[in-house]
Amino acid sequence: MRTWTPPEVPDLPGTGVAPKLYNTATERLEHPAIPEGRAHLYVCGITPYDATHLGHAFTYLAFDIMQRAWRDAGIETVYGQNITDIDDPLLERANDTGVDWRALADEQIGLFRSDMHRMGMLPPEHYIAVTEQIDEIADAVGELLERGFAYPVPTAEAAGDDIYFDTRAAERDSQWRLGDVAPYDHDLMLRLSAERGGDPERPGKRGPLDPLLWRAARADEPSWETSVGAGRPGWHIECSVIARGALGGAFTVQGGGSDLVFPHHEFTAAHATALSGTPLAHAYCHAGLVSYQGHKMSKSRGNLVFVSKLLDGGADPSAIRLGLLAHHYRSEWEWHDSDLDVANRRLEAWRSGLQRTTADPVPAAAVVRQLRSAIANDLDTPVMLATLDAALDQGVDSPDLIADAALALLGVQLR
Repeated sequence: MRTWTPPEVPDLPGTGVAPKLYNTATERLEHPAIPEGRAHLYVCGITPYDATHLGHAFTYLAFDIMQRAWRDAGIETVYGQNITDIDDPLLERANDTGVDWRALADEQIGLFRSDMHRMGMLPPEHYIAVTEQIDEIADAVGELLERGFAYPVPTAEAAGDDIYFDTRAAERDSQWRLGDVAPYDHDLMLRLSAERGGDPERPGKRGPLDPLLWRAARADEPSWETSVGAGRPGWHIECSVIARGALGGAFTVQGGGSDLVFPHHEFTAAHATALSGTPLAHAYCHAGLVSYQGHKMSKSRGNLVFVSKLLDGGADPSAIRLGLLAHHYRSEWEWHDSDLDVANRRLEAWRSGLQRTTADPVPAAAVVRQLRSAIANDLDTPVMLATLDAALDQGVDSPDLIADAALALLGVQLR
């Protein structure tokens, strides 16, 4: 799948420090393993039917900053991202609007690419749609069946059987254990499964948390003829196959929004471990969810703030970035319409501050050291913003260095 043109990222003098990151799986700050100076990052992509709202942007911005921190530390990055371009929510939206699901997906993918480019996001090297990997995913499902990690469940709605992952078998015969990624209790897992695409009450399953691997073909639904019969993939196996194919096993960070911790990232890791015998990733990092008008942004409530509408209305991409970066990437917070005004004032103050002359300027090199220290501490962008507020309010001895640092580390254009 075609990606987007990368933004300019200046090289700064000296070298930054590889960041400590909060690992959801261990619930502590860690330095993920980065062998041979190359970090591999996989971030779950959009289901293309409501792109791109600020909740999406906040998540992808977090991992954009992560890559900038790595690159500044002299670490090469390899970034993979999928597109879930076949899934129930997409089909439901297409049906509700009377639009062909392929046309809807293509339109939304194009809009997402445009939004990411205009926002100055670093593009993935591997940008892969599920529909580009159907055969590979089906073959992985077949392999799980052969190894005893999957089983069929008959359905009256289809000629073939649905195929489910056997959670108990995977715990018994692989390195994965339920809770390896999501340190939640069983009752919470059941509730989240029901809320987030699972079917814990489905008759015929061996365990209520067992996730769907393959959905047998139904009438009036898209399907593909594959090695495991006609149908389409389940959600978690898609990312297992795409991530491992793009980045290999035991890569540096699996990322996404905090609503993906369970069941998606838990079972993505389970499938990958059952297939390969090794863990999927060294660390699991998650961005907080963004609310608007008192509730988490969601299509069902209709409380979405779209990046494209802000940009088309004249918003400066750097101001949108600053409005988001004012919050630590792991925080849960609420966007207010006035946030863009606050961000605009900050951006104007920074740009004016570059021109400020003073008898006692702040050493720009010291500011860069402070920025590097903050970004190395779990991507602490609020501290980075406060650092630049103070420095540019007083004036700096090298405006060009500060402009380069803001662009390289935060993706904010000051010139």
